[in-house]
Amino acid sequence: MDNPLDGETAQSRLKQVGMMSVLYYMYIGRRPLTLSNIVEETGLTRGGINESVDQLIKRNILIEKKIRNSMGRGRARLFEISPHIFEKLEAFEKA
Repeated sequence: MDNPLDGETAQSRLKQVGMMSVLYYMYIGRRPLTLSNIVEETGLTRGGINESVDQLIKRNILIEKKIRNSMGRGRARLFEISPHIFEKLEAFEKA
């Protein structure tokens, strides 16, 4: 987070840290990281979530996959925490 993206504010970075905390909580609870589940967990709007999530994708912290929605007709966004984040956390724990 020491390297802000172009036009990124400190408030935006703080939102990203908060969003990662929520996503990790959902991850350890084995809850799929979909927009609908994140909306349900946080009470935020889809637009608010997209704003934070898109920044995390740009930073390669999250990986986005397009899947079929629960109705099987449209598309939904499914997110995964990038494996390199877990590698960094493991190195941090060993230090």
